[in-house]
Amino acid sequence: MWLSRLTKVIHGKIFRAFHARSTQTKKVNLILSTQTPIHTVSAEYLSFSIDISVLVGGYWWEGSQGVKKGLGTLRVPPIDLDNKKLDRLVQALGPSYIRIGGSEADKIHYLHAPEDEPDALVLTAPMWDKLHAFIQRNNLKLVFTFKYGLFERSQHGAWQGSEIQKLLDYSKQKGYQVDICELGNELNAYWAFHGIRSQPGGKNLALDYATFAQLIKDYYPEIKVMGPGSAYWPKLGESLTPLPNLTQKFLQNLNFKLDIVSWHYYPFQSTRSPVRTRTANLRALLSPRSYNDFKKYSEKLSHWRHQYQPQAEFWTGETGSAQCGGQPQLSDRFASCFWWAEQLGCGAALGQKVMIRQSLVGGDYGLINRLTLKPRPDFWVSWLWVQLMGQSVYAALSNHPRVRVYCHQHPTQHYKTLMLINISHYTVNMLLPQNYDIQQRYVITAKKIDAKKLLINGIKPKFNKGKLSLTDFPKLENTAELPPYSISFWLLEIKSEPSQTH
Repeated sequence: MWLSRLTKVIHGKIFRAFHARSTQTKKVNLILSTQTPIHTVSAEYLSFSIDISVLVGGYWWEGSQGVKKGLGTLRVPPIDLDNKKLDRLVQALGPSYIRIGGSEADKIHYLHAPEDEPDALVLTAPMWDKLHAFIQRNNLKLVFTFKYGLFERSQHGAWQGSEIQKLLDYSKQKGYQVDICELGNELNAYWAFHGIRSQPGGKNLALDYATFAQLIKDYYPEIKVMGPGSAYWPKLGESLTPLPNLTQKFLQNLNFKLDIVSWHYYPFQSTRSPVRTRTANLRALLSPRSYNDFKKYSEKLSHWRHQYQPQAEFWTGETGSAQCGGQPQLSDRFASCFWWAEQLGCGAALGQKVMIRQSLVGGDYGLINRLTLKPRPDFWVSWLWVQLMGQSVYAALSNHPRVRVYCHQHPTQHYKTLMLINISHYTVNMLLPQNYDIQQRYVITAKKIDAKKLLINGIKPKFNKGKLSLTDFPKLENTAELPPYSISFWLLEIKSEPSQTH
């Protein structure tokens, strides 16, 4: 009870700060170097998932008040992928990978239910057909989590893959493409979903992955293998004491070259989650300290990748605002935009090739409302990112912790695009280097911090007969100001290019 009262007090203070925005303007310095890219991201950098539970009709989060074995407590009908409105929304974010995975990926049966499990969760042939039709219509690439399904320690290291061969045979027969594959979902947390005796160790998992890679490449020689996809918790990292970390030992013991090293990360946990190291609330979502763990764990994983699998790319294979479906009335609001913009920028600046958002549709953290198919605030941040942030990444830094800046080449190559995130209640005047001119600004704001709708250049974004263009938004005066609680994208023209500018 006292915690609930404390949360209301904190929320009240943040609401008052938002609405009583300071008239003070603070000056913030910008360090920017645009001569040579520091990294290059994939064309599909901003990608997304549809959880296997949403795809086939499993246990999911909307309306759930708690968690049962890592899942929501309510069963949902399979998603209808044959929907023109959904197609339009997906195409607006492309090109992208779509990942089909999630907690029930290791309980799923392929094509048919076992005779002794009439209520089993099944990915049927018609569901698989509709998924591939959806992928082809929307020019997507598929990342698929194949079933690991070994729930006894004595079985680990002896994975055979006979069950997934049914799906592979059917896919080859139909001419379906699978671009990226992984074995099992968050195998370092198997103990939480399937009991302590089910938890594989890194050495045995490396053996099973070698068997998996050989089998899958017999069907798809060009397929890329991704793993291990371990879940990381804010403040704790990969595991809870005394359980051992999985990723390092897994990478250390692999006897083949992995294509992609992946991990999963949620910066917050919803109040549904039985384990909460950073609860999703307004104060946490708007605190710069909440963003530090992503960078810390990314750098650790990048070091292991370089040490053990230097040829592999580094991906965030799953991320969303808050574990266990997102936080109701928060993950689907304007306040959720700031962590997402920050993590997109930070991941690219750290050299990650792809960021897969959980989820495209479904849960409080979905970019699109599953029931209404209306885009949520995070969708519009994603849309502007795709429109304005190209593949080449440049070094950018501000001298204020509440002003985050990231720089990419514009997709047309004509400009550099600067993304600036102001998570303060005051206006910021950016001291832009003299050799850069602002040519255009797109500014995301909202009427209140928990708004369901946001504004781009002062108006609500919406599709008109399925179409939307940057030219639909009013042109702003090219000042170097950042409004309080805003995300800005500036198109910069370079007048001259010194070795480094301050």
